[in-house]
Amino acid sequence: MTDKDEERKEYWRKLKGEQLDQFFMSVLREQGENAGPFAFVCIGTDRSTGDALGPLVGTMLQEAGYPHVIGTLEQPCDASNLAARIPAEIPPEATVIAIDAGLGQPASVGLFQVSNQPLCPGKSVGKSLPVVGDYAVAAFVNADGPRQIQVLQSTSLYRVMTMAKQLADAIIRVLPR
Repeated sequence: MTDKDEERKEYWRKLKGEQLDQFFMSVLREQGENAGPFAFVCIGTDRSTGDALGPLVGTMLQEAGYPHVIGTLEQPCDASNLAARIPAEIPPEATVIAIDAGLGQPASVGLFQVSNQPLCPGKSVGKSLPVVGDYAVAAFVNADGPRQIQVLQSTSLYRVMTMAKQLADAIIRVLPR
């Protein structure tokens, strides 16, 4: 463990969309001058409104010219292919930012949870998938409930689109291509 690792404090924070720029600026500061390329693992599927946030963000980033994007509307990165795609498609020197939709407390809906820790995809729907990323962004698209899959299926497309745009716009403003 290096001195830099020892100084790094783990955090999980809830932010509003307009605060995402600050998070991505802190990622840049933490990575410093020697940061490798950024890779984005945008988890989810286009077959569920609530779970489409990741592929929507991935598509927006790909259209903006980011070269290392895994998970788009055309080629989603979901539970069926996540474990195989990550080692095959992420450059070893990349700083990985994992993006996923999630369910949270009613007061958290519309907020983003960010971290300098890996993301645990599928956690809100009871799936056990490999952890992903050096940094994590989870978007609370709806409130948690007893039937998580059904909640994701009936999530507002407007909310998901709004949050996906906020997230993609913040990345595009702050992180280099």
